[in-house]
Amino acid sequence: MPMKPMKPCRHPGCPMLTAETFCQFHARLHAKDRPSANDRGYDHYWQKASKRYLKTNPLCKQCQCESRLIQAEVVDHIIPHRGDRQLFWDESNWQSLCKRCHDRKTRIEDQHPEYVY
Repeated sequence: MPMKPMKPCRHPGCPMLTAETFCQFHARLHAKDRPSANDRGYDHYWQKASKRYLKTNPLCKQCQCESRLIQAEVVDHIIPHRGDRQLFWDESNWQSLCKRCHDRKTRIEDQHPEYVY
């Protein structure tokens, strides 16, 4: 019996073909049972480290580039770690952002992901 033809991944802008609804890269993004923040690494160790980082870097980096002085509220990963524990804890990959800048950056990264082949 012939197999069903492959169809495009339903994630916006993804060029991959798959037999499922989403390709292997986007299946976990669209999974209904997303792990909790604690399971994704944002545990009490992260809370302590991020508070310490915000004390030493109290201003939003993005707002500083725009000549505004806004207090940072969030420690952001410059390069999304996507579960990579080494990248998650690499402080050179951290930046302090205000909530507004962090939400904007995250939305743009999720809407327009970069694909590497």
